[in-house]
Amino acid sequence: GGWAHLAALAAAADPEPGPPACRQAAIAMADSMQRSPTFLVGTNQQRGILDEFQRREQHFTEEYQKNKPLCFSARSYQQTHPAKVRMGYKDADATLTSPMLLGVCDGVSQLEEFNMDPSLLPNELLRTCEELAMLQLMPDMPVSPQDAYRGPISLLKEAYEASESYGSTTVLLAALDNGTRIHGKLHPMIAVLSIGDCELLMLRRTHGRQSDLEAVFHTEMQRIDYNVQTPLQLARVDGRIDEDFDESIALEVIEKGSAVHCVSAYEGDILILGSDGVFDNLFLDEIVEICNEILRPPKTQEFAPMPPSMLSQVAQRIVKDSHAKSDAKGGQFLDTPIGKGGKVDDTSVVVAEIVEWTDAHKEIWSQVRQKRKWKSVLSCGGMQCGGHGGGVCAATCQADDDDDRKASRAAKSRGTGDNDSEYGSDSDEEDNRGCSIS
Repeated sequence: GGWAHLAALAAAADPEPGPPACRQAAIAMADSMQRSPTFLVGTNQQRGILDEFQRREQHFTEEYQKNKPLCFSARSYQQTHPAKVRMGYKDADATLTSPMLLGVCDGVSQLEEFNMDPSLLPNELLRTCEELAMLQLMPDMPVSPQDAYRGPISLLKEAYEASESYGSTTVLLAALDNGTRIHGKLHPMIAVLSIGDCELLMLRRTHGRQSDLEAVFHTEMQRIDYNVQTPLQLARVDGRIDEDFDESIALEVIEKGSAVHCVSAYEGDILILGSDGVFDNLFLDEIVEICNEILRPPKTQEFAPMPPSMLSQVAQRIVKDSHAKSDAKGGQFLDTPIGKGGKVDDTSVVVAEIVEWTDAHKEIWSQVRQKRKWKSVLSCGGMQCGGHGGGVCAATCQADDDDDRKASRAAKSRGTGDNDSEYGSDSDEEDNRGCSIS
């Protein structure tokens, strides 16, 4: 305690063999107190602490940061809760997995009661965000001044203004910005934007490459009066729901209601983005445990990206375990963050690993970008060709993905979906290359 420390200082400073009255009083007071105020730290001790901080920071920086651009390798999975399928509700969730932008939108299924398709706005919004991210965030690609990245709020505002669909949705975006420099060195950062109750969890091997993943960052949900059924939302509706609605209100929600965080990005970090169906039903330590069970650390100190199939396994397991919480086992419901039994809800999740941006990524995305320019000239009628997840026609990248996409759309129509990162696959060639063209 502090008094014991002061007594020790007094003892060290007093050359006389007998204890003076002041030292005796300090010792007596220290013995009588179990808790004490903050105490003085000596100069030599502070030097030692600062040296240790510096050594640990240097070790971490040298091991994780190689002064190179990074990107996301990601997979997503979403599933309508079986109970909601029986009630006939449509899955209104949408996910986005692209190299520089991840996203989850949880649409309001209740809009079906007003003859609105609740999935349209979430999907159009994420698709437009992806197109803007391609223009603004791709490393080593020319960016015109009007397309410069100005942060996640500006990106979402521009996407909303470019969209037309009706609906109401929560929004979670994670943008990877390789333009940040600290002391002249590249320092990639992730900007996280949240409107509503979707959440993001970041995991990192803080004690070296061969250690377990630990939670290092977690967003908080935004709910009105803490009601689990009324999150803050981004909407566009007509007179069927609200005759007084004005889009300026939605823009104000983006500008004033967005919770924005910026965190450092390091190679090997794992990001979990999930709808409230995930975080209302699973505790954070349960999610961390799933990740550590499937994403085992490498046997050497050299970084090796996780195979995309492993990220898919994590995503599917998280959704499965989330739904299991609302099924009574032996007549007993399991504990959840919102109480026993959790919540019956659509559940969507994105699982991403941060990896190096390679020449392979650059080559493929240059082709995609060029083909999209031609597509905008030739036009395909503005149709959404990629189903959930905000994708585009398969012809924009790999024609041989057609069968996989058809299977994916068929799965989604049944209420499930395992969505690969756009323009990527789980091929052996990609796994051997050590990255996912996500």
